[in-house]
Amino acid sequence: MNPTPPPVPPPVLQGISLSKSFGPTHALDAVDIAVHAGESVAVMGPSGSGKSTLLHCLANIERPDSGEVLLDGERIDQLREPHRSELRRVRFGFVFQFGQLLPELPAVENVALPLMLGGTPRREAERQAREWFAPLGLDGKEDSRPGELSGGQAQRVALARALITGAGVVFADEPTGALDQTTGQEVISLLVRVTKAQNTALVVVTHDESVARWCDRTVRVRDGRIVGDPAARAAVAHTGARQ
Repeated sequence: MNPTPPPVPPPVLQGISLSKSFGPTHALDAVDIAVHAGESVAVMGPSGSGKSTLLHCLANIERPDSGEVLLDGERIDQLREPHRSELRRVRFGFVFQFGQLLPELPAVENVALPLMLGGTPRREAERQAREWFAPLGLDGKEDSRPGELSGGQAQRVALARALITGAGVVFADEPTGALDQTTGQEVISLLVRVTKAQNTALVVVTHDESVARWCDRTVRVRDGRIVGDPAARAAVAHTGARQ
């Protein structure tokens, strides 16, 4: 008798039948997607395909016109704005193409900022922030301002800032787009490795196949629809969610 396989854990983040339009343009058309803890998913597609809109809906930056977004099984797309803002600060982390670090603050304060915004005393927030620098290859850069960092170093600081709150999901929007190929490969390698070590789900929007290859799975978006992602359909069937 074959042993019973272990149950598949529910996804940490799930989009169900997500639709979003901007005027006559259908950016998303009934999209299903699921991401598990510790899993890295690359979202690819041509310009205008809807991949960035999908990230924004999953990250609660934009509300879908219809459908549901679930975080740890709880619906989050209907939250009021103060709760949405708190969720983005505490439970989500973000790494953008140009880092979006505050230029007037040293690196350690950029990393500590989410903690301080949440009420952690400055000294304690900076102590926790400094713990991220050596593991990310940034030892000695704590007091450097963003303008004094290379592009790759700035993205590592952005990664530390994204993870310092213990976020369950990190969203990376073209995280290597402003870097040369060698540095970009170093950054995506580190991003995947560190999020997996933290058991954090990672969603990467990219146009670069070499970046997508670092991820566990690639989801392709075309004309607002996901093309060939059986994992999402299986997750929807598992939850018994409405279609």
